[in-house]
Amino acid sequence: MTELVFITGASSGIGQALAMRYYRDGARLALVARRTAEVERWAAEQQLDATRFKVYGADVADEGAMARTGRDCIASQGLPDVVIANAGISIGMDTTEFADLDVMRRVFATNNVGLAATFHPFVAAMNARGSGTLVGIASVAAIRGLPGHGAYSASKAAVVAYCESLRGECRPFGVKVVTLLPGYIDTPLTRGNRYSMPFLMRVDDFADQAVRAIRAQVSYRVIPWQMGVLAKVLRLLPNWLYDRALGSRPRKQRAGQ
Repeated sequence: MTELVFITGASSGIGQALAMRYYRDGARLALVARRTAEVERWAAEQQLDATRFKVYGADVADEGAMARTGRDCIASQGLPDVVIANAGISIGMDTTEFADLDVMRRVFATNNVGLAATFHPFVAAMNARGSGTLVGIASVAAIRGLPGHGAYSASKAAVVAYCESLRGECRPFGVKVVTLLPGYIDTPLTRGNRYSMPFLMRVDDFADQAVRAIRAQVSYRVIPWQMGVLAKVLRLLPNWLYDRALGSRPRKQRAGQ
């Protein structure tokens, strides 16, 4: 049967670009988003074959909704071959502000609990089948914490660690876990950033490289590779030098800014 790919955060950005890339390769799609009207509008504009995709409305931070969505997908389209936990949010935070503790809670609810909730409905069935690929979308921000980006950097570092743990759990069953770390990708999530974004990449180019990495079943990859090299260099810097280099960098906008 034709490959089935389940993607969260499919209403824009990386999720939408991945959906189109897989669609052009002949895959069937299970597209999850809070803004289902946006997905339906995009699918109509792109003239997608209605028999090859289905749209599910759910917020990944709602574990119950994601469990139901997973069951609905299996019942109506079958068990996916690839599950891409792409949905995520990025909001600046300032720990001196009490309200921003809630920002951290919201970021973790989506980027971490939401990622696990995305995988949950499929893991046991994939293990029983003996095949499947689970893809966690992290970020190069996971490699070193960025000032003003504490919630996002911490959440994406947690994605990397969680996927590493899951990879070991699923390996005996033949299920692969792929961790992708995008650098700066030109999407609505990054266009409001007020700092320089080295090696900024077109979202379609990212999708091409991401799909190749997923099909190769690599365990971990930074895209683009230049950002991976830069991140490794930053990781090797002593803390005093890293802190000095990043100290004057503009911070991520907080909620409402």
